[in-house]
Amino acid sequence: MLKNIDIRISGVEPLASPSVLSEKFPVSTELTQSILESRACVNAIIKGGDSRLLAIVGPCSIHDPAAAIEYAKRLKVLAKEVSDTLYVVMRTYFEKPRTIGGWKGLILDPRMDGSYNIQEGIATARKLLIDITSLGMPVGCEMLDPIVPQYIDEMLSWCSIGARTTESQTHRTLASGMSVAVGFKNSTGGEYASAVNAIMSARQSAAFIGIDKHGNSAIYRTTGNDCGHLILRGGDHAPNYYEEDVEAAASLMEKLSLVPSIIIDCSHANSRKDPKRQKRVLRAVVDQVVWGRSEIKGFMLESNLNPGCQSIGDNAKDLHYGVSVTDGCIGWEETEDVLRRAASALRKGKQDLEA
Repeated sequence: MLKNIDIRISGVEPLASPSVLSEKFPVSTELTQSILESRACVNAIIKGGDSRLLAIVGPCSIHDPAAAIEYAKRLKVLAKEVSDTLYVVMRTYFEKPRTIGGWKGLILDPRMDGSYNIQEGIATARKLLIDITSLGMPVGCEMLDPIVPQYIDEMLSWCSIGARTTESQTHRTLASGMSVAVGFKNSTGGEYASAVNAIMSARQSAAFIGIDKHGNSAIYRTTGNDCGHLILRGGDHAPNYYEEDVEAAASLMEKLSLVPSIIIDCSHANSRKDPKRQKRVLRAVVDQVVWGRSEIKGFMLESNLNPGCQSIGDNAKDLHYGVSVTDGCIGWEETEDVLRRAASALRKGKQDLEA
């Protein structure tokens, strides 16, 4: 018999449905209430009802659950300390887009050996998100695979659409149905018109094909997402966190009848992929906010227990604890320092205005 389908498929394996995984790792009523409250805080910041800055802080990617829990415990203490000026959400990224190749994240390859045990990866990610949010630490992820949200969206307080997928209609319609605020990153080239268009698109009702909680194919009809916002992450040729960049982006949003809501990514092209430059970007962001640039609603920092990054070798057990395996991060001591300094500067700015 001639075969004309799945010609390049080497195998097909069953995947547990979202409902099965939810039964194994349930979210309690108390935790659901806590997550709803954190979502409300994030939404209020994005819409301007809360004057604090949203701080998305955490590892570039998570590969070690034990290190992630230790980081979350430390971040929770620090978040409480700066809570009068900053609302901290832990960056918990499990999927990594790759231009050519490389490790694609904990969900796809949890053992970091090319075995792609996706069932294990999704279960690990869900359990870890429950453990972190149970500590009282809100979490945020990047949405890459459109099926993955069905497994983990219950725990999220914020999410982003990456620079490589902002133009994707699939991700725009997905964002229109997400239960959380969604940030769209500008393109890798640095222009932000496509991200602003994505915000506009996600505000509209839409329909897309997905799977339901039981794993069945389904048509989802959305109401639109009114908490979309722009993330400036720099471009191939220059950073775009400067005041003139923020002003230009805000002006474009206003022309499209959008209330400007902008988050600055202190990493990636804005730091020229040098983690030591992140504090420089954050200083500029805080300075702009203190001087009245109200369109800026928050910032992103790539941070880990220990600074720098490391390559994945033949044995994941040989990796250094608490060190990123993707982009370089600042270490914990610097994280404490820059967040405390940012909070202090914001307090002083507020006091000066009230004086």
